[in-house]
Amino acid sequence: MKLRELFGDDATMDAPAGELAVTGLAADSRAVKPGDLFFALAGSKTDGARFIDAAIASGAVAVAGDHAPARGRVPFIATPNPRRALALAAAKFYPRQPATIAAVTGTSGKTSVAAFTRQIWQRLGYLSASIGTVGVVAPSRAVYGSVTTPDPIELHRELDQLAGEGVTHLALEASSHGLDQYRVDGVRVRAAGFTNLSRDHMDYHPTVAHYLETKLRLFRDLVESDGIAVICADHDCSDTVIEAAGARNVPVMRVGRRGDGARMGIRLVEAAIDGFAQRVTLEHAGRERVIRLPLVGEFQIENALVSAGLVIGTGGDVDQAFAALEHLEGARGRIERIGERNGAQVFVDYAHKPDALAKALQALRPYAKRKLVVVFGAGGDRDAGKRPLMGAIAADNADVVIVTDDNPRSEDPAAIRAAILAAAPGAREIGDRAEAIGTAIAGLQSGDALLIAGKGHETGQIVGDRVLPFSDHEAASAALTSRRI
Repeated sequence: MKLRELFGDDATMDAPAGELAVTGLAADSRAVKPGDLFFALAGSKTDGARFIDAAIASGAVAVAGDHAPARGRVPFIATPNPRRALALAAAKFYPRQPATIAAVTGTSGKTSVAAFTRQIWQRLGYLSASIGTVGVVAPSRAVYGSVTTPDPIELHRELDQLAGEGVTHLALEASSHGLDQYRVDGVRVRAAGFTNLSRDHMDYHPTVAHYLETKLRLFRDLVESDGIAVICADHDCSDTVIEAAGARNVPVMRVGRRGDGARMGIRLVEAAIDGFAQRVTLEHAGRERVIRLPLVGEFQIENALVSAGLVIGTGGDVDQAFAALEHLEGARGRIERIGERNGAQVFVDYAHKPDALAKALQALRPYAKRKLVVVFGAGGDRDAGKRPLMGAIAADNADVVIVTDDNPRSEDPAAIRAAILAAAPGAREIGDRAEAIGTAIAGLQSGDALLIAGKGHETGQIVGDRVLPFSDHEAASAALTSRRI
């Protein structure tokens, strides 16, 4: 592809440079191959311009960035927003995309919404996929990862490949980091979904207001003007999101207890627990429907309604979409039942932020006829302010609290635990996560319920600069089958 074909009018280059052939894109100098265009991106810790010489030595034929190097050995393309330029260039370099793409943002629920939307589309007969925290799930393969929104090169390469495999419908998680860093730009978003917003990523965002502003990019800048926005209307900032979509005249479907059930939205009329499911009454277009949703917790009802809205809003058959809700399977590590000990149920959930922990514990309270037990920790090198908040939430919502390690990273694990324990009087401290899980399971009695929170689907524990193999699923299963129990 010619260099000039990768940039719009906001980039500056001379005519001869524009005719240069580019065979690949790279934003990491270590990944540069001969013929690549290298994007020198400024990060929070280092400036990509430092690696221009290394990229050229590896074969980069041109460099793009917001400030030119002192000496130019290859053509330099000046652009005011290199991150966005990278995403748009990647969209041109990998041009194929599934015809219908729904992107969902919010603090909690993105993974579940992406999974549910994919499942509903599949039930309606569409070849569907999802991309997000658990990786890529497609009809032909499942590739598990750990980044909610991939970098633009990887994302657009994946979109191109999925379209080539015949995938017509895609559900995509749009994280605040991904939106703030323009990773989703260039994606042809037909429908934008919003779940909720609570404190998270305060190590990255200076304020909660800034955090919300990045989420609003999906509705202000990215969803197509003739697309649709599906917004859970039950939260404090829901009206702000609705206003952001409305400012561009994007049609809005409001879902939830405050949903617009009389018209195009979906209103939750009532819900009742039905075993490990819920019997839910919904209103859409003035008609009430009763379904049995095979999921635990009202927050999962919200997620399911956002998913149904995304499917209906992109042309899916209404009756089939609601019928498909009765067959949903929870995403891995989201209020996932692992097994039982003496009739006590054991669940794993990804909850690693205050609001998510509170919702998970509240969802499981009805299943604890005796005691509700929780095992959890907090990640290192992340928002330290949420640690006492999570400790207080655990103490308020559970009967037995065991504080353990999550992903301590470069921090002292004991210091992280101490910050949680300071707000959780009576909690027990067991640093070794496998031991904490085993101890909790060994103490379960009939009528108890156990929540193992924080890591969900993850299969590694980050300690220092190493990723050690660890899975809450495997640790719980091992404890449940141990002869000591």
